[in-house]
Amino acid sequence: MSELQPIHVGLLGIGTVGSGVFHVLRRNQEEIRRRAGRGIQIAMVADLDTERARAIVGDAATVVGDALAVIANPAIDIVVELIGGTGIARQLVMEAIAAGKHVVTANKALLAVHGSEIFAAAQAKGVMVAFEAAVAGGIPIIKALREGLTANRIQWVAGIINGTTNFILSEMRDKGLDFDVVLKEAQRLGYAEADPTFDIEGIDAAHKVTLISALAFGIPVQFDKAYVEGITKLQAADIRYAEQLGYRIKLLGITKRVDGGVELRVHPTLVPARRLIANVEGAMNAVVVQGDAVGTTLYYGKGAGSEPTASAVIADLVDVTRLHTADPLHRVPHLAFQPDAMSPLPVVAMEQVVTSYYLRLRVADQPGVLADVTGILARAGISIDAVLQREADEVGGQGSTQTDLIILTHDTAEGTMNAALRAIEALPTVLAPVVRIRKEELA
Repeated sequence: MSELQPIHVGLLGIGTVGSGVFHVLRRNQEEIRRRAGRGIQIAMVADLDTERARAIVGDAATVVGDALAVIANPAIDIVVELIGGTGIARQLVMEAIAAGKHVVTANKALLAVHGSEIFAAAQAKGVMVAFEAAVAGGIPIIKALREGLTANRIQWVAGIINGTTNFILSEMRDKGLDFDVVLKEAQRLGYAEADPTFDIEGIDAAHKVTLISALAFGIPVQFDKAYVEGITKLQAADIRYAEQLGYRIKLLGITKRVDGGVELRVHPTLVPARRLIANVEGAMNAVVVQGDAVGTTLYYGKGAGSEPTASAVIADLVDVTRLHTADPLHRVPHLAFQPDAMSPLPVVAMEQVVTSYYLRLRVADQPGVLADVTGILARAGISIDAVLQREADEVGGQGSTQTDLIILTHDTAEGTMNAALRAIEALPTVLAPVVRIRKEELA
């Protein structure tokens, strides 16, 4: 049997990830060919900075400034979209699908917002859209959910899926520094962008957990239904108090099957310090999946960077190459479930989510304050798990008339807690808005 000709790839964007794809593919080309059954060759590269692109690829590929020229080339079999965003990237992906090209993308924002449209177009055209690199960089969590755990009824998934925020929280805990100070350091070291909004406000993590939710539960991608809260309001004091209570604070993307639907949320979360995920530090990512048959599985590794993300892009290229000539009906569905068997399960409103809470109250240091607060919680049907009361001197210095009161609660609905907090904040002895952080045992 004669050896198959290499499959030809067009690369749209050769920045950090794109250059990593080019270099890893070239370095490991023999190993990759043995796995894929044929060579994988980047034949064309489109980038606005053609001079820089040529410096990277030399004469190994044709370099153009117009991405549409790559899509229009009949010799290109697979288009790799690494431009990012939801503007021109969406147009190019839809054009590539219309031209009968398979697509590999690392673009979580695009798929979280326009995934349903893109996957439907790909199915109608009989082409594949692969997106392992869109979630958790080099960690093969998409493949685990789509294939490795396909026997399971997934119960919940919780993940540290943004390295920037995990680095910031790790530094805040290690050095006792406040958020603003650590953010500047993260920017100086290159862990945070000049405009870090997508990361620190939880939007990047929400894009990723939206895709995870669709894969885990067979629901359409619904980014607009996600509850999103970032880490900008976290203070070093809360990280310190959590530690004293046996917890770490992590920004988690959580999706959970519950009565009446699916939870889809991103927010800072207290996690017991003994859990493996609580000990994931720096810019690393980790995802915990709970399945009914397999139990708990943990996926850990680098969630960003040139070569870790390239690893996932090339794994997708190998998959597409293997299945290039297969009957479309025999391919793994884009979102794990067959397109005509997606679930109508709704995303549960945040007010209905049931979890437990960490509350920090800045209160007047006088008798009766604790009784007033616990009375409000009791009347709301919220039971208390633990109370930590600091000495006034410890909080505000010698002679202070204010102190911190920390309360851990048992499970209650978010809406119930919201009403109780409004009543607590109306007390004259409560001197500032209550700090509320959700708590998950992940057991």
